[in-house]
Amino acid sequence: MSDFELVDQVVIVTGAAGGIGQAISREFTEAGATVVLAGRTEASLSSLASELNEGKTLVVPTDITDPAAVEHLIDATMNSFGRIDVIINNAGGGSAMRKAEDTPYDEWVRLIDFNLTGTFNCCMAAGKKMIEQNSGKIINISSVAGTKGNPGMLHYSAAKAAVLSLTNNLAFMWAAHNICVNAVVPGMIATPQMIKWGIIPADTNDEGEEVPRLTRPPGPEDVAAMCRFLASPAADMITGEAIPVRAWFRPDRFWN
Repeated sequence: MSDFELVDQVVIVTGAAGGIGQAISREFTEAGATVVLAGRTEASLSSLASELNEGKTLVVPTDITDPAAVEHLIDATMNSFGRIDVIINNAGGGSAMRKAEDTPYDEWVRLIDFNLTGTFNCCMAAGKKMIEQNSGKIINISSVAGTKGNPGMLHYSAAKAAVLSLTNNLAFMWAAHNICVNAVVPGMIATPQMIKWGIIPADTNDEGEEVPRLTRPPGPEDVAAMCRFLASPAADMITGEAIPVRAWFRPDRFWN
């Protein structure tokens, strides 16, 4: 068996119905894993399950900001499969761009809750089961906004930076339990929504020539591939790392 196969592994993906979440769910299903699809909208999750393989998926509607809902997600997974091998904390989101001084308090609380506290809730609930198993992998999805900042989304940037700190601390504290904890750090990703909004630059320049691939934003499948690597036996000795997925797209390296 290839070191990158995940046959019969039980994998939870939060935010599974989003652009990156769908790509992760497809990648792990193709790798042979049983995928638990978690998210806030049951209809979207059920549609994705039908597309993948209903026999290899479990749909669990979950609001990650609610500890009781997260406990239900973990209990449903354990009751169905008896273990949790991997959890990918992908759920999160931003807001409209605004000046720092115009950041509303309620929006600050909402984004910190969704991007940081929700990730914490999932890490704690899954981590306790992994400690009992003495094995497991936790993959947190952060953002380059958490490493270089994002002047337009102060709260999102702060939350994603805190996810990196959470990842590093848990990697240290849970190493004795054989639990790998890593972060994937995407830059701007060419999700269907970002393409629809016109944020992703064209594949060709004004002369109609193809723009070099490494100077354009990666796609959701590139994030999914990194998650698969970190979940696989090939990454059994990698923990406490924050790995960017951003190619050499200038805005992800420098502020314009």
